[in-house]
Amino acid sequence: MDDALFLSRLQFAITIGFHFLFPPITIGLAWLLVFVEWKAWKTGRVDWVNAGKLFAKLLALTFALGVASGIVMEFQFGTNWAEYSKYVGDIFGSLLAFEAVIAFFLESTFLGLYLFGRGRVPKWVTWISVLMVAVGATISAFWILVANSWQQTPAGYILNETTGRAELQDFMAAVFNPSMLPRFFHTMTACLVCGCFFMAAVAAYRLRKNPDSGLDRKTMVTALVVGMVSSILVAFPTGHVHAQQVARTQPEKFAAIEGLYETQSGAPLVAFGLVKTQPPELKAEVRVPIPGLLSWLAFGDPDAEIKGINDFPEDERPPLWLTFVSFHNMVILGLWFQLLLFLALIQLWRKKLWTSRKLLMAIIITMPLTLAATQFGWVAAEVGRQPWAVYKLLRTADAGSVTVPAEQVLFSLILFSVIYSALLALYLFLLKREAGHGLEPAAEAKEVAA
Repeated sequence: MDDALFLSRLQFAITIGFHFLFPPITIGLAWLLVFVEWKAWKTGRVDWVNAGKLFAKLLALTFALGVASGIVMEFQFGTNWAEYSKYVGDIFGSLLAFEAVIAFFLESTFLGLYLFGRGRVPKWVTWISVLMVAVGATISAFWILVANSWQQTPAGYILNETTGRAELQDFMAAVFNPSMLPRFFHTMTACLVCGCFFMAAVAAYRLRKNPDSGLDRKTMVTALVVGMVSSILVAFPTGHVHAQQVARTQPEKFAAIEGLYETQSGAPLVAFGLVKTQPPELKAEVRVPIPGLLSWLAFGDPDAEIKGINDFPEDERPPLWLTFVSFHNMVILGLWFQLLLFLALIQLWRKKLWTSRKLLMAIIITMPLTLAATQFGWVAAEVGRQPWAVYKLLRTADAGSVTVPAEQVLFSLILFSVIYSALLALYLFLLKREAGHGLEPAAEAKEVAA
């Protein structure tokens, strides 16, 4: 059972890690396309029209990979996590059902109209279509985050002593559980950062080949401006409010991500440290030289007491190293995004961006790092919740399927890993091919002239 449980956890981590590469791009890019298609509709300019056509293809490609991997992930609740499904399925299943019925069909229907209706329907219908895709993707993310947030801070349920199951009592309390809205707004701004860097990276790739491309200059400016605003919002206020919520509702996780091992008033903020698990200790720590900064950030009081890891039962402590490192890597990458976007905007203002090949390459290289940041955030949130599948309600060790042998889980784990690797390679190949369309000098000259 222990081997099967470990393999099931590893399989789910790989599945959701692969899946979570695509929704942030889909959501962020869809909202950027709302602006691009609006400009194409209102101005009729060929560069905006061509930008819509180019990124519509990339959106469709990314959406397809997200759907394929997401379906596999949901099936694992029944195959690998039967005890979890049995215990909280009445609640968790109903929340996921709303995502499918309300959001997924809205998103996929209008995506079809957006992709295949271009040139066949009025331009305002094309704009409405991509708007509905963006709205549908956002609603889909809302319900997925409702389900995940309920695992973090469960609310609106009762425990049926007869059946031994958790049952939904207050639907609105379950939906708007304490961590839902902070997590939703933080995640949505992170998706915008991913979408902006995706659009900027494609534009940078094309601008390195043709600095005079009007299409790519316009999309680059759009991505940089929206990306700069989003990169600030993802840290403050959304990230700050989310961290305050964790401090109030999941103190073990908060102590782990902040590297706080001893309960203290006026707790300092640790910028860097080497985590030692046994016994819990932080080596070579570097503190921000502002007394009580962590207490002030968490509770608005520099003298507030924050509980350290050592004051929690050992069997309720999350994995310390992975939680701490993931959180701090996410923060470091977030600061890098802000710095790079600021430098790019300075070069744009100086009218030197289009020929700054090194800066354009830095944007291209940074694009996958935005996805790494979202992965680090997910790891910090999910690993920081351990040892609970549902916080303080169901332990992960008790949530697995008892009849599925480790050998079967291992076989499917290897199979999925091979398939996902092939799909990712195919995605990158098609992405590069589609991003390079229309870059021949003659074709580009005609486009600019038009």
